Amino acid sequence: MNNIKPVRVIAISSGKGGVGKTNLSVNIGIALSQLGQRVVLMDADMGLANVDILLGLYPQFNLSHVLSGEKTLNEIMIEGPAGLRVIPGASGIQKMSELTTIEQASVIHAFSEIDQDIDVLIVDTAAGISASVVNFSRACQEIILVVCDEPTSLTDAYAYIKLLNRDYGLSHFHVITNMVQSVQQGQLLFQKLSKVTDRYLDVTLKFAGAVPYDEYLRKSVQKQVPVVMGFPRSKAALALKSVAARINSWPVKTQAGGYIEFFIERMIQYGSQRDVA
Repeated sequence: MNNIKPVRVIAISSGKGGVGKTNLSVNIGIALSQLGQRVVLMDADMGLANVDILLGLYPQFNLSHVLSGEKTLNEIMIEGPAGLRVIPGASGIQKMSELTTIEQASVIHAFSEIDQDIDVLIVDTAAGISASVVNFSRACQEIILVVCDEPTSLTDAYAYIKLLNRDYGLSHFHVITNMVQSVQQGQLLFQKLSKVTDRYLDVTLKFAGAVPYDEYLRKSVQKQVPVVMGFPRSKAALALKSVAARINSWPVKTQAGGYIEFFIERMIQYGSQRDVA
C-alpha cells in the first residue's frame, strides 16, 4: 500500500450559480494535463451535468450506469482534449446517502481501479450548498471556491464557508476570483471576502488567482472548445494556466492507500451519518 502514489483531490465549488465554475473546472483540468498531470474531471452536478457540453462530448453512459452495475467507471470515462478524462454526471442520480451496500462497494471498487493511473481528480460540484455539494466538498483534500464581483456571489460564498466551517470543522479554502477587470480587482474582491471571514469565522482563505472577463472565454463556450486550447494567448487562458501552475505546486496530502478510495469511503460515511441524523 505504501507504494501507491497519492492523488490530489480537489473540489471546485461556488456558493452561487452563474459564476463560471464549471468552465474554470474544465480549463484548469486541461491546463494541468498540459503540465503533464494525469487528470480526471468528475461532473458531480447530479441535476444539471454540463461538463460534457462545454467540451463538445457526447457520452453514451454516465455515473448512473456505474451505480446500477451496468458499467464500470473505466467504461463510462471518456477522453477529452489534451488527455483530460471525464466522468460524466447525469440528472436524477440517487444521492450518495441512498446507495445500497452493493452500490457503495461497486463505487469504491470502481475508483480504486483507476487510482494507479491518475494524479489529479477534480470534482466539479453543483452550485449552492445542498447536502450533496457539502458532502463532495468535505470528502476532498482541497476546496477551491469561485467568486465574482457580485454581492450575491460574496454572500453565498460566505454562507458556504460558514456552513463547512461551523458544522463540519473545515478551515482551509482557496479562492479564485472570476470575470474581474484586472488582477488588482480580483485581489480586492478576495480581500473583501477574507476580511469578513477573518472577523466572524476561524478559517484561512488563500488566493488562488484571478481570471479576467474575456470575450474569448464566451467565444470558446460557443465553440465548445476550452479557452486554454482555442485561444491559448488570450488573457483568460493565460490566467487559467497560471492558476493551474499554482495548484500544481501545492503539496499533495497523503492518505493511506491513496486518496481515491478514501474519497469515496468518506462520501459514504457522511451519507450514513446524515441518514442517522
